[in-house]
Parts: sequence; structure tokens; C-alpha cells
Amino acid sequence: MRRIPEQQPSPGDTSGRKPLLTEGAEKDLRTLFGQATAVFASLAGPAHVVEAANAAFFAAIGGGDRVRTGVPLGRLMPELIDQGFLHLLDRVYRTGERHIGRNARVLLGTGAGAREAFFDFTYEPRLDEGGNVIGVRVIGVETTQVMQAQRLTAEHRALLEQIARQAPLEQVLEGMARVIEDLAPDEVLVSVLLADDDARHLRHGAAPSLPDFYNQAIDGIATGEGVGSCGTAAHRREPVIVTDIATDPFWDDFRDLAGRARLAACWSTPILARDGTLLGTFAMYHRVPRAPQESDLALARVFADTAALAIERHHAERARAAAEAKEKALRDDLAFLLQASTSLSADLDYTQTLQRLATLCAPKLAPLCAVDVVDAGRVRRIATAAPTGYDGKLLASHIPVYDADADAVARVLASGLSEVARRTPTGPGPWHDLGVTGYLCVPLLDRGRAFGALTLLTTGEDTFDGHTVALAEELARRAAAAALNARQYTQRVTLARDLQAGLLLPEVPALRGAEIATYYHPAGEGLEIGGDFYDVFPLTDDTWAFMLGDVCGRGATAAATTALVRHTARAVAPLLPGPEAVVQAINKALLDRPHSHGTGFVTLVYGHLAPAGDGGFDITLVRAGHTLPVHIDAGHTAKPVAGDGSLLGIGPDPHLVPLHLRLSPAESLVLYTDGITEARSPDGEQFGEERLTDTLTGIGHPVTAEEVIAALTGSVRTFTGVHGIDDDQAVLVLTATAGE
Repeated sequence: MRRIPEQQPSPGDTSGRKPLLTEGAEKDLRTLFGQATAVFASLAGPAHVVEAANAAFFAAIGGGDRVRTGVPLGRLMPELIDQGFLHLLDRVYRTGERHIGRNARVLLGTGAGAREAFFDFTYEPRLDEGGNVIGVRVIGVETTQVMQAQRLTAEHRALLEQIARQAPLEQVLEGMARVIEDLAPDEVLVSVLLADDDARHLRHGAAPSLPDFYNQAIDGIATGEGVGSCGTAAHRREPVIVTDIATDPFWDDFRDLAGRARLAACWSTPILARDGTLLGTFAMYHRVPRAPQESDLALARVFADTAALAIERHHAERARAAAEAKEKALRDDLAFLLQASTSLSADLDYTQTLQRLATLCAPKLAPLCAVDVVDAGRVRRIATAAPTGYDGKLLASHIPVYDADADAVARVLASGLSEVARRTPTGPGPWHDLGVTGYLCVPLLDRGRAFGALTLLTTGEDTFDGHTVALAEELARRAAAAALNARQYTQRVTLARDLQAGLLLPEVPALRGAEIATYYHPAGEGLEIGGDFYDVFPLTDDTWAFMLGDVCGRGATAAATTALVRHTARAVAPLLPGPEAVVQAINKALLDRPHSHGTGFVTLVYGHLAPAGDGGFDITLVRAGHTLPVHIDAGHTAKPVAGDGSLLGIGPDPHLVPLHLRLSPAESLVLYTDGITEARSPDGEQFGEERLTDTLTGIGHPVTAEEVIAALTGSVRTFTGVHGIDDDQAVLVLTATAGE
């Protein structure tokens, strides 16, 4: 197009000019555009009078009373004035230059009926034969749907990115609803309902433009035939289109509610998972009765699929979080039980074990805890745990009645089954003062029978769930095992000590002119009877027999052998001429014992003690494979007493050599077992005979028999440290005094 010179006639003057397009061509052009979907209008003069336009033009601008020609465009479409389109037409008319617009946004219509549209258009000057502008030709194509599709695609991509970033489900669904409401050419209100886990009810998900009272009313509606659009769509698993809520039977129960919300149509699409599971519904509401176009249904399908993706992602994330929480809870429970097991078995004290049980339970499982046990036909409260000392005293002061049917502890002790309730325990108790609101009573079982009960008490709104019950029962099972082990250990130690005491001297006898001191310490924890023994018994008024030995082995067999040796010696010693004969008799008794009573050997020092004329004692002894006795003389020097002798219980004729020793006043004879000399230091070195004699020599000044033992055992403890004793230890000391 060329610019029109100023000296040429005005655009309205057409005299002497040949039209650029003949009337026939103009008509053909009108016909062509009349048959096309493109918008066409021919405007004349500076007022832009609409001379002709195709049906698409009139449809685009709203139809109705706007379908007319011969009217200036500004009067036909006054909304264009403020949007600058008439200004563009003026410029094209003045300059004769074409104007092209791409995706130009225009609001068509006024008030509530206005709509947003987008066009690609061309304003082209109409020229006469002389080249003068006589009007403007408008040719355009509406791109509203293209623009909406592009915006829809961009918004859809943004939603997918939100889902990929694991944005909260509520945020994704509300954003999706607003996108659809903004992009829809007509007013639409979007709602998303979410299916319960059982798929029988629908819960509010997102509905940013629906009134709150409406959302609250339909929150939790059932799925089923005829339950509105959404309930029916969820039930059928297919879209349900209600074009007029006022007449559709699906809305009989909700018609008044819809009227209050000014809703006239509802199209609902089920949201389904990939496996067909119901996830929810996607609904589009309208203010006026309306049937959907294919584009509406396609839009619903696209966003229902998008919602399905978001909901499935949410469910997967929720399942993952639940699995992680469950795994963490299991790890915490396992750690708690392992810690509890370690604590419960920290020592072998029955009472302390059950007190630890109460401490472990409160406040981990409940704020208050009590442990009761059956003792001699009565219930005894053995442990409690509470947040304050006052609460602890109240709880400790209450003792359940063993045979009362109204008492929860009594029932659990009788049945061996746990009992839980969301109320105070039955029967009397300080429940009101403690603020008790619920209880859990778990039996402590011994081979299926309850010997006690663990009672947990709540004081607030918390209740005992299945997890807490299971944890308490497992803890009670472990505590019962630990408590029974502790009780059995205590009983076994007591039994072992009682048996051991029966094999040792009940009390040290008093000898005229002499002191006797003894020491015995079992190895380990004292659970088994040791093999070391000693004895002192009278033969005549002035003569005494003494012995110290070591039986091979431990336990019942060693006890039987020890008793055999002691009883044989006591029985035959008054009848035989001396120590050698007594030891021979002991050897024969060992050889004659049944195999069930053991076959192990015995080491022994056996002797007779008789008063001497100078106030001391004459000693005759036999050493049968035992450690060497030690003599502490008047100069406080300790020396081993050498003597040969073989083990007993091995053969019929043991090699025995009697030894004679004068024990003067202030002198001592020390007999000991190998548990003393073989005691080891932390680095493995043995105490040994040399260190033993050095210790006894180093005592110095005249000492009593008790002081000799104290010095020797103290030296051994210092040497071994805290790592314990590997073998039994026994010591017998005979000390001659000055006499009377």
C-alpha cells in the first residue's frame, strides 16, 4: 500500500477514480468470507460504518441486536473505544497503511455478558481507483481457543511440576480448580472430592469458588446410585452429566442445597487410579442449566487424570511416610526392649528386677505403674513408679485383694490374661486422688501361671492402644523371665551355701593353748558347691585331728566326695594308730565308692595335734598330693614343710610319708588350697608359693591366727585385682599360744 498524497482528493471523494476492486470482486470476497469461519467486515468512511460483514463477525461480537449494518462500528460496539481498536482504524484510514495484530485481546460485550477473546487480524485500507482510502476492511481469525489451549497447557505443565515436586495435595487440587475456572469461556465452579479408603464416602478436597456451607454439607456424602452427580459418578465409575439440577432425580436430596448455592448444572467425572480404584470425583458446576460440549468433556477427562496422578502420588507418599513411621516405631520398640532386657538382667536381685520393670514403664508407657506379686497366698506390692513422691506413696499404699473378684489385679492373677479399660480399676483404691482415667493390667507368668501383675494407669485423655498393650505384654514377658531367673539364682546360691556350710565347720572349736582360724571363698558367683574343704575334730581330751583338702571337680559329685572323706576320717581316726592309717582308710573308701558318686582324685593334708611339755604342740601330718604346708616360726620366718605323698583315689597303695613338727608358742602352721597359689594377676601371672611365703614372713611381730589369714587373703586380693577368683580358696591356720 502507498501513502496517500495530501494534494489528492479526500478519501470520501470518489469522482474520476476507478475502484481498486470491482463491485463483483468485492461481492465475491464477501461471499468467500461469508462461507468461511474467518471474521470479515467492510467499514466505510472516517466513521467506520459497517457496510457489510459475514455471519462469523456478528457471531463473534455477540449476535442479537448487533446483527445490523449501516451503523458506525463505535456505536455498534462501544466497548472497543476504550480498548484502542477505533484508534487503530483511524490511523489506517488516515495513513493508508495496513495494520496487523497477533493474538490481540479484546473484551466483547459489556457487563456480565462480556467475554474475553483473542484474534489474529488485519486492518487493510479500502482504496478507490485513484488510490484514495474510502474505508477499512477488517479480516481476522479468532484464536481464543488456541490461546486458551496454550494457557491450559502451560498451567497443566505447572501442575505436573507441582506433583513432581511433591507439593501438598490440597495446594495442587486448589490450583487445578482455579486454573479451570479462570480459563473456561463460561463461568464454571470446580469441585474435587476425595474417596475414603473404603471408597464408600467422598470427602472435601478442593472447591475454591463454592460456598463453605455447601462444601461442609457434601463433605462425607455416600457413594451410590442417585446420590447427586458426584455420588452417582463414584458409584458407576463413569461420568454423570446433570444439565438441570432443578429437574434431575439424582438431586432430589440436594436440590434445596444447590438452590441456596445458586447451582443449576453439574457434570461429574470419577477420578480413577490406574488399577481402577476410586480416588474421588471431579465436578464442574454452572449457574445456568447447560449441556457440555465435547471440549468440556475432554477438559474434564484431562484434569481428572491429572487429579488422579496427584492423588496417587499423595497416597504413595502417605504410604511411604506411614511405612517409615511404622519402621521407626518398630526400631524404637526394639531399642526400648533391648535396653529394657539389659536393664532387667543387670543383676540377679528379684526385687530390684521388678522395680526396674516399673521404672521402665513410667512414663514410657503410662504415667503410673505398679508391680504386685503373690507371696505366701497374699498379694504384695513390690514396686511402683510415679511422677511425684506423693503419687508414689499413694500408689504404694494400695494393696490389691488377692481373692476379690472386683479387683482387676486379682482377676488377672486368676486368669493369666491381660485386662484393659478406659476407666478406673474396679475395687477400692486411690484412683480419684491420682486422677486415674484408665488401666492396663498384664500378668507376669511362670510356665503359664501368674505369679504377679504389672499395672499401668493413665491420668489424662490418653488411652491404651493395641501397640501399647503389645509392648507392655512383651516387656512383662521379659521381666517375668528375668525375675524368675533372679529368684532361681538366689535360691540356688542359698542352697549351695547351705550345702557348703554343711561340709565345712559349723564353728571353729576352741583348743587349749592354740588358736584356729579358717577361710573359705568359692569361685565365681557361688552357684556350685566347691571342692575345697577343711575340718578339725577331737580324738581325745587333749588330741585333735585336722585336715584340709581339695576334691577334683565341683558341684554335687564334689560334695559327695568331700562328705565321704570327712565322715571316713571322723569315723576311723579314733580307731587307728596315726595319720598314715587314717589316710589309707580314706583312700580305700574313695576306691570303693560307686561310680555314680564320682571317680575324681583328692589331695589332702591330714594331721594330729597333741600338747607338748613346753607349752607348744607336737604335730604329725601326712601330705597326700596337696600343696606344701607352711610353718611360721618364732622368728616370723615362713618356710614350706616338705613331705612326699601321692594323690588319693587313684590306686590302692598311695605313697605316704608321715612328718613330725614341733609347734612352739607364737608359731603357726598354715594349710591352704591351690586356689591361693594359682590366683592370677590381670596379666596372667600366678601368685605362687614364693609370694605366699614372702607374704607370711612379712607379717612380722607375733600375730593371731586370724591376722595370718587376713594378711594372706589381703595380699591375694591386691595381686588379682577386680577380675575375680577362678578357683575355690580355703585356708586353715593353727597357732600355738603361750598357754595358761
